[in-house]
Amino acid sequence: MFDLSPVPVPDLTGRTILVTGASQGIGAVLAGMLAANGANVFAGVKQEVSRESANMLSATTVLELDVTRTDQVQNAISTVSQTSGKLDVLVNNAGTIAPIGLVETIRPEDMLATFDTNVVGILRLIRAALPMLEQSKGTVLNAGTGAATTAMKGWTPYCTTKASARMLTLMCELELADRGIKNFFLGIPPTDTSMQEKIRASGLNPISRISQHDLVRPEVPASVMAFLCGSEACRSMPTLLDVRDDRIRKMMVSDNDSK
Repeated sequence: MFDLSPVPVPDLTGRTILVTGASQGIGAVLAGMLAANGANVFAGVKQEVSRESANMLSATTVLELDVTRTDQVQNAISTVSQTSGKLDVLVNNAGTIAPIGLVETIRPEDMLATFDTNVVGILRLIRAALPMLEQSKGTVLNAGTGAATTAMKGWTPYCTTKASARMLTLMCELELADRGIKNFFLGIPPTDTSMQEKIRASGLNPISRISQHDLVRPEVPASVMAFLCGSEACRSMPTLLDVRDDRIRKMMVSDNDSK
């Protein structure tokens, strides 16, 4: 449906990267991909990882990290600092689509919980990591979605918080660029993950009716994120990007091309 393939991942030897939300899905694939390409990877996980994810994370340092917990955020950043002494890239991948439902069913306290993960969680990590990111002239990469700019029935908390995360990224670029920190918000198309299973079960909008066969493989957005974790060549990219952008598509290698 989307006709998307992974992009080549550069050599990341010497780069230290922290990935949140790495217990499954795109986050686990990304963490494994980064480590396979030479990066020193810290994988933040909130929940127990599956055997498949454990294999992908075997070459990483796994940290207990719930982005809504200030103590766990501080402990994770402290571990990165003490172990590696630097941080080149912070990947804010942790996120939630819950609760899914029509506006009249959404409880305010549930909306606040979504904001705490999808928006405030990003801010917690950026604030804690800022000294190391400034020292390394590093990069902040926030996992985005087209839902940040397009209203989708049943996704009030998700669309609203992702729109806020998009603006938070723009604010960080405005205020931190002169300190050498590059910020990205990467739009990710519907991907074959557990989140998409919840979307499909809701049946509330067109995205829920995409068959699993037509979803994007997690390796595709993970490869684009890994590319953006590279060095200077990536810093010329605009702050707002999408996996489906022409400039990204031109780098993609199809399965046929790679044989």
